Amino acid sequence: MPIVAQSTETTDWVSRFADEVIEESERRAPGKPVVVASGLSPSGPIHLGNLREVMTPHLVADEIRRRGHEVRHLISWDDYDRYRKVPNGVPGTDASWGEHIGRPLTSVPAPNGSPYPNWAEHFKAAMVGALAEMGVEFDGISQTEQYTSGTYREQILHAMRHRGDIDAILDQYRTRKVPAKNAKQQGQKPVDEAELEAAEGSGAAAEDDGTGSAGYFPYKPYCGGCGKDFTTVTAYDDDSTELTYTCGECGFSETVRLSEFNRGKLVWKVDWPMRWAYEGVVFEPSGVDHSSPGSSFQVGGQIVGSIFGGRQPIGPMYAFVGISGMAKMSSSRGGVPTPGDALKIMEPQLLRWLYARRRPNQSFKIAFDQEIQRLYDEWDKLAGKVADGSALPADVAAHARAVGTAAGELPRTPRVMAYRTLASVADITAGAEDQTLRILSELDPADPLTSLDDVRPRLDKAEAWINTQVPADQRTVVREEADTKLIESLDDQGRASLRLLLDGLDTHWSLDGLTHLVYGVPKVQAGFSADAGPKELPAEIKVAQRTFFALLYHLLVGRDTGPRLPTLLLAVGQERVRKLLGE
Repeated sequence: MPIVAQSTETTDWVSRFADEVIEESERRAPGKPVVVASGLSPSGPIHLGNLREVMTPHLVADEIRRRGHEVRHLISWDDYDRYRKVPNGVPGTDASWGEHIGRPLTSVPAPNGSPYPNWAEHFKAAMVGALAEMGVEFDGISQTEQYTSGTYREQILHAMRHRGDIDAILDQYRTRKVPAKNAKQQGQKPVDEAELEAAEGSGAAAEDDGTGSAGYFPYKPYCGGCGKDFTTVTAYDDDSTELTYTCGECGFSETVRLSEFNRGKLVWKVDWPMRWAYEGVVFEPSGVDHSSPGSSFQVGGQIVGSIFGGRQPIGPMYAFVGISGMAKMSSSRGGVPTPGDALKIMEPQLLRWLYARRRPNQSFKIAFDQEIQRLYDEWDKLAGKVADGSALPADVAAHARAVGTAAGELPRTPRVMAYRTLASVADITAGAEDQTLRILSELDPADPLTSLDDVRPRLDKAEAWINTQVPADQRTVVREEADTKLIESLDDQGRASLRLLLDGLDTHWSLDGLTHLVYGVPKVQAGFSADAGPKELPAEIKVAQRTFFALLYHLLVGRDTGPRLPTLLLAVGQERVRKLLGE
């Protein structure tokens, strides 16, 4: 049975927004459920940057639920948007998909081999699966279903009756447009996918912004001949709602009654504020691209009130999410990391934490490289501080939001072992479960691991990271035979260091014991106790340790570096270690 979690500490950004949203919802719609919203376009892979569009309102909605309020998190699937271009690198597609440009995303075939009926459903499915794994509760709304069922008919007719007023609002911004060639020089952010789709999908080219010889129309039909949106409205009668359009792609023309016609949609800068008013949205974040002067969020703020009698949602501008070593992501490109990709290599708690711990206006990166090991170390350290009561209040709140929702805790790995340790073992054993269990059971002789299920799913995530993100030339391959030439070339100090290590293996054969041993050998050789702390030692000891570590790596794996030595020694096994070190 779902449990209602207690409200988390009120010092983090989520709680502050929850306070504002609850208060604002009571002003606008007292006694009704709080409505927060996200919008996603399944025009291609829905990437980790898009996930912030969902996680920001999700975290706020979840805090509101924790406080006992009823709340709806709407995810509006913009699947009735036009197919703008063929994304690069999407498996199962080729240049032939270009023939569908201009059609609704739900009218474009899915990539070859997909089990889904169309392009939009193919990319929606991956995101829905990832959100389920992350514990994100939402109400999905298909804009294809909304428009084709006539749900927005009155709103469309109302917008057409007030097209002159909408045109006047848009005209305020047309005169402020910065030429594209000067945009970069003036430091403007480039418009994002939604803005581009708005301009192209509505026929609002830079020259006329949708205002043709017949005047401005905020509605765009999909052609009855070719199904595309290369259409121009040439006449409209408010009384009869008769609308005439022609298609610039196939030449088709027809006159329809808009009061009965369901094959078209409002242009983006009118569509978005219409939905705010229709759904009663109180909170919705927007990306920095939407928040620049003349963008859809700013223009929508005027249109929603003066045209549709609603109010603009409150909500922050959110910054971009990057990937280690990559620039800002764009869903128009194939191959960009998606939430599903991230969840293959990290537990959902960690991914939730990355979004919860940073304010929406703070950019951050998600690591697919070696940095993921440091992030996991930081996460485990935080969990320890939360457990012993030493964590800061805001960190406690972020941790609570990561490990569970108002409905309860997310499934977790029963026994926590360091991600870097699991990755190193998976690297060395190449996934052999018997060897993996042998090594992991020796990490802590006082409490040996008895089943790999106890370290799953973290073990599986670490193994996936090794297999998919670590280049082949960085994988660990243990030597088959001892490097006798290197051993014979060692001076007395080098031989003595190996002897000290070998003599201590039996009594130090655990993760903690080997850590103490490998760090202690250079200390003992320099005349200090193996237990001596950093403040008791000269700086030269660190140099000696690095030299000793490099020697061990060369003798064990033939490289200067590798997995942490204690883990590597356990993985190789005591008998083989002795052989490779020349005993």
